[in-house]
Amino acid sequence: MLLKTRTEPTELIALRHLNKRMELSSSDKFQLWTMEKGFTGEVHFDRMTESLAEERFIIDDLLLKANNSYFQLDKVIIAQDAVYLIDIKYHEGDYYLEGDKLYSVNRRREYKNPVIQLTRSETLFRQLLQNLKMNHLVRATVVFNNPEFTLYQAPMDQPIILPTQINRFLKELNNTPSKLDESHKKLAQTLLSMHQVKNPFATLPEYRYDHLEKGMNCRECGSLNTEIDQYDLVCGKCGTRERIEKAIVRHIEEIKVLFPEKKITTQTVYDWCNGKVSRRTFLRVLKKNYKSTGKTKDSYFD
Repeated sequence: MLLKTRTEPTELIALRHLNKRMELSSSDKFQLWTMEKGFTGEVHFDRMTESLAEERFIIDDLLLKANNSYFQLDKVIIAQDAVYLIDIKYHEGDYYLEGDKLYSVNRRREYKNPVIQLTRSETLFRQLLQNLKMNHLVRATVVFNNPEFTLYQAPMDQPIILPTQINRFLKELNNTPSKLDESHKKLAQTLLSMHQVKNPFATLPEYRYDHLEKGMNCRECGSLNTEIDQYDLVCGKCGTRERIEKAIVRHIEEIKVLFPEKKITTQTVYDWCNGKVSRRTFLRVLKKNYKSTGKTKDSYFD
């Protein structure tokens, strides 16, 4: 039973928006690329675990706090025999471990060793269970699920599952009988209640409203080279067409992500979209899709 579905991180969504409206630094572009790849890998593994039978609680993308320390868990599977903590990595290419460090063979770049990160999360999770006076066996593992991934010198004594081992791992998990009781239900409910909505690890480049390029971008390629053709927003680069109302709502949500403290007014949306359509059209879309607050002159929308 899936209790919490995975959603795209706000940090990733914000970086996508910024990438369309400003020139990101090379490090910010790499961060965006890394997050895109990571989310793709997580969704891919989510689909693989959909076929799990028996009684199990599955919680995706948990951010918890124990002993004043935050830790993130890509996937938690609560089963009869144990609580499985799974860290998902979608690295592509050839890698090798040297001591406690992970290196890319082709890029000659050092990456964080996911086993070390997992060990920290496992320790904090065990401490959390102790604080809650809950007794459950914990099994933690790193899953590398990109089929184009190879790990040289992989030690056999570390909790690592390689792409060729995933089906076997899931099959063994599926073949293990699992009947849940009240203790498992209580644990699942407690973890969900403790989930931290705001991620303290999120980092974005500095940006200001006045410095971002305005206009309506294409939903497919992100180009700001768009025009209005009757009831559609049309991309001059790739030709994608989108109903103007959907496009306006999409841009309103973009403002809300990048500037959560900014009040959504007709003028704000008009300026953000660079006046692509009339203020009357923006007001109509706002009234239809959002709740109005305040008097007519000073009204804004939630």
